[in-house]
Amino acid sequence: MILRFFRRNDDRETIQRLYGAIVAQSRDPVFYTSYEVSDTIEGRFEMIILHAFLLFHRLKEEGDERRQLGQRVFDAFCIDMDANLREMGVGDLSVPKKMKRVAEAFYGRVGSYDAALSVLDDSELTEAVLRNVYGSNPGRAVEAQALATYIRSAVSALKAVPFETFARGEFPLPPAKDSTFEESVAP
Repeated sequence: MILRFFRRNDDRETIQRLYGAIVAQSRDPVFYTSYEVSDTIEGRFEMIILHAFLLFHRLKEEGDERRQLGQRVFDAFCIDMDANLREMGVGDLSVPKKMKRVAEAFYGRVGSYDAALSVLDDSELTEAVLRNVYGSNPGRAVEAQALATYIRSAVSALKAVPFETFARGEFPLPPAKDSTFEESVAP
């Protein structure tokens, strides 16, 4: 039992720092004010998935061993979601069913965003954001376009980040504000 204190960290601190960065970026007030993402459990969940996707999308080009970093961050996400469900009062018997829906939502959004990024224009990405983040509300088309622009910008910026940066637990993302968006919604 005492020997576990002498084992290597096995990157738990790195994983927690990466997942913490995802959550912190997801909670940036600009998403809930300028981008008008609903400041609810669902809205925050969507933003966590979106930012986790950005990391996983970047890591998918790495080799198998390096992609394991993404898997470990996904595991941290699942542990966090499980803990949040329990904290919200979901009973032990219902947690597995809800976690299955969380995983389905996660993989559905990741697949949707990934496919949309393979298209050069932002129409599919905007549609995916409008559907997932804004519940297909046509009144949020401008915000969905701005968020799609943010996603594409983040994907582009993360391509230039060396893997070693992520391995240190750092997740450098561009600022959430987009000057084009600010101009398009200015009165």
